[in-house]
Formats: sequence, structure tokens, C-alpha cells
Amino acid sequence: VQLQASGGGLVQAGGSLRLSCAASGRTFSGYVMGWFRQVPGKEREFVSAIWWSSGIAYYADSVKGRFTISRDNASKTVYLQMNSLKHEDTAVYYCAADASGSRWYYDSNEYDYWGQGTEVTVSS
Repeated sequence: VQLQASGGGLVQAGGSLRLSCAASGRTFSGYVMGWFRQVPGKEREFVSAIWWSSGIAYYADSVKGRFTISRDNASKTVYLQMNSLKHEDTAVYYCAADASGSRWYYDSNEYDYWGQGTEVTVSS
């Protein structure tokens, strides 16, 4: 399994970005796909997760109502639409895949595969 994250960049506060995570290597039925973020000196933080089969999604409280996770089966891509961005959303964003479909979707230790990260900078 390989994950390729893209879509990061510099945006003003209040703006939007869409991150993409292209997955390859197998079918992802049963997987949980997640987005995490990390700033220097801090632990990796859960942002959002989606069950590939059902499309059920969860969000961290800090992004609920502003971010939307989705997946496209045909292209095997997971998206994170980020609206109303805030300075505190600045981080490196990582996509990840959990082959076991764990209910502990918020725990980075549950994920088996990680993308390389894409940097998001929100200017205030």
C-alpha cells in the first residue's frame, strides 16, 4: 500500500484548501482512512477519519463543521476539504490507512500505512 498526499500550500485565514491522498496497491474495502496533522514539537493529532466501505466519517472537535472528509472509489483517493481555515490549522498533514478498520480511528498507532505529508500554512 502506498499513499501520496498532496494539496497543501499557503492560504489566508478564512480561506480553503483541499487535500488529496491517492492510495495504491490494493482494494481498500474494510480500511479506515485517516488524516492527522503535526506541528514541530507536538504530537501527531487526529483530524478526521472515514470508513472506506460505508463512508462513515468522524472529526476532531477542532475541525468539526469546517472540514469534510470524503473518498472516491474509482480513483482510490481520499479528500480533506478544509474551509474557514484558521492560523491554528497550520501543520503538516498526513494521510494514513488502517487495514484492520479499528474503532480507535483517532489513535495514530492503529494505522499501518502513512503518506509523506503535505504542509499547510494559514496566515493570520
